[in-house]
Amino acid sequence: MSRAPVLTFTDRGIHCPAGDFYIDPWRPVDRAIVTHAHSDHARPGMRRYLATPRSLAAMRHRLGEIEAAPLPYGERMRIGAATVSLHPAGHVPGSAQVRVEVAGEVWVVSGDYKTEEDGLSEPFEPVACHAFISECTFGLPVFRWRPEAELRAEIAGWWAACRAEGRTAVIGAYSLGKAQRVLNALDPQAGPILTHGAVEEMCRVLRAEGVPLPPTTRVTPEVTRKTHPGAIVVAPPSALGTPWARRFGPTSQAFASGWMRLRGIRRRRAVDRGFVMSDHADWDGLNAAIRATGAERVFVTHGYTQPFRRWLETQGYEAGIVATDWQGEEADTAPEDSA
Repeated sequence: MSRAPVLTFTDRGIHCPAGDFYIDPWRPVDRAIVTHAHSDHARPGMRRYLATPRSLAAMRHRLGEIEAAPLPYGERMRIGAATVSLHPAGHVPGSAQVRVEVAGEVWVVSGDYKTEEDGLSEPFEPVACHAFISECTFGLPVFRWRPEAELRAEIAGWWAACRAEGRTAVIGAYSLGKAQRVLNALDPQAGPILTHGAVEEMCRVLRAEGVPLPPTTRVTPEVTRKTHPGAIVVAPPSALGTPWARRFGPTSQAFASGWMRLRGIRRRRAVDRGFVMSDHADWDGLNAAIRATGAERVFVTHGYTQPFRRWLETQGYEAGIVATDWQGEEADTAPEDSA
């Protein structure tokens, strides 16, 4: 007689019957284990939350007062008949994979992850398992990222060119994860580093959790191009092209995203520069991560699920697709929106 699966896929999210908890649920449940604090994974309305300490700090910043308990990386917790532990995902600071063991069978939910170290997030840690539920936001061979050092040099060079031309550099980067990676690429000695309020508030939360970041100045009405000549401004993508960004006089506006790999999306964004920066694994990273788990069964979620599942089947995996309400990186430029 076959055993019941460790995890099931429901209209509320991924459910563990043995422990009666959900992983990254998108509808209210009693107990939610959250992989990271991005809004498509950490939803409001859950009765109880469990996440890493850094994720909880960011979640409280975004969700307000919640009933939540921290679970540090590697510590095991018994929930009903299931044993749960969290392991670094390398996506953003505090992001985690969820390992669930029931009666000797291990399933792992990756959440969002990347395999290349960015000098900011806790590095991705492969977790051995029988079944792996993997994101595949960038699950096509066209998506291959440049080394982090090259990306940092490219951003620094653009900022230097802006200073030489008398322009203010304005770069759009999501406030949790990518914005901090951009900041880490900047030399504070090169010029002032300014931040939009949403970015600065998330930096404040992460600094309090021990995440090292360069000094920044929050943009207020008193902060202008005249008061901070030669500055770079890090802001949410929604601020690009708005009066808020234009207040800095002549600007060069850029966008940091994995989708900048696609020319059509670069054109639609109407920015001067597109930096191919993603907090998700690229094609090689996805394949390497899956191999490292030793899993025989792989379920894929959001992104290029159909072609990636077919690829996995050619590699000998038993592969399936899990429909989720997770939006992946930058939902406004999702794959189906740019076909």
